Amino acid sequence: MILIKELKNMRLEKMMAKKYQKLSAIYYIWILIFIIAPILLLIYQSFFDIYGNFTLNNYISYFSNKNYMIMTFNSLLTAFLITAFTLLWAYPFSYFLSKAKHKDFILLLVILPTWINLVLKAYAFIGLFNKNGSIMGFLGLASEGFLFTNPAFILVASYVELPFMIIPIFRAIDSIPNEYIIASEDLGASKFQTFRKIILPLSMDGVMAASQAVFIPSLSLFLITRIIGGNKIITLGTAVEEHYLVTQNWGMGSTIGLVLIFMMFAVISILNKKAVKDGK
Repeated sequence: MILIKELKNMRLEKMMAKKYQKLSAIYYIWILIFIIAPILLLIYQSFFDIYGNFTLNNYISYFSNKNYMIMTFNSLLTAFLITAFTLLWAYPFSYFLSKAKHKDFILLLVILPTWINLVLKAYAFIGLFNKNGSIMGFLGLASEGFLFTNPAFILVASYVELPFMIIPIFRAIDSIPNEYIIASEDLGASKFQTFRKIILPLSMDGVMAASQAVFIPSLSLFLITRIIGGNKIITLGTAVEEHYLVTQNWGMGSTIGLVLIFMMFAVISILNKKAVKDGK
């Protein structure tokens, strides 16, 4: 009887495995169409100039042009500042949110702004930050204004990315077993020691995931850069937009897009290696 049951279980497992393999095929097709194929098209297009002739000048121009190097540095710097600023606000908020009574309702309020169109949110900040805006009038800066400045761009981009920083960190902190905290207090640790020795290390996976979720999109921002930063802030994202929509140099735009993709993969690889190292 036992042998018959084991055979039935093995047969059931094989059937389930075949079923999941068929379902996973949809996932692989999606990856092929929407991820691999566009990257291959970018690689192909990057080897052609504006006249459709095969060339390597796009790569030569990018790596030899001082302006592109400045754009690359600006993109990395702004992405780092946005990530750091959102982390500075998100971690304390997530920590206190994990201890709140109505945490699910507060978390819903955090998620709600992501349902609003990005363009609408950006234009709302134009109304707040221009010379006639309510915030500028309240701060006594009506004569100068805050719009089209680097701090305004960093602030608005951080606001847009903030929910994506809060959610992973909150989930990481909230999933820490309460028994660890109780054991730490029973052993005589202060609240600060408990936070430094238990909560902070155990929440680092959430911090790493949240940092990736914010840093990577921040590398290629162009809509907020245009609306809030005007033409004063130039990044690789705005350069790609310029080449595709204005100069019609799709080869150069593809080259910059591939550089952005490489930078994103590099960031993911570095953070994942650090997470594995910390886990060991």
